[in-house]
Amino acid sequence: MTVALYARRKGWPLEAVTVRLSHSRIHATDCAECETKGGLLDRVDWSLQFHGELPTARRTRLVEIAQMCPVHRTLRSEVHIPTPDILEDAPSSDGFFRR
Repeated sequence: MTVALYARRKGWPLEAVTVRLSHSRIHATDCAECETKGGLLDRVDWSLQFHGELPTARRTRLVEIAQMCPVHRTLRSEVHIPTPDILEDAPSSDGFFRR
């Protein structure tokens, strides 16, 4: 979506984008550029196919834009999701329980 919006704003003739993803698990020791060095890591290989009459320089720029997308940046970061707090249900002023 980020790529399509960028191309539209620039007036580039991007007709469609095809994204292919492949997920696997790898040993952290096999990943030279990864911060984590123990256990297994998720690996997502991806490819982009741009449909439309775009020169190489514009295709290269669209790959750069794809790497700046918020979803891509989130997936590239090391995310820590702690165990949630368990909250007690309490009736609201009308007597009904809310979640």
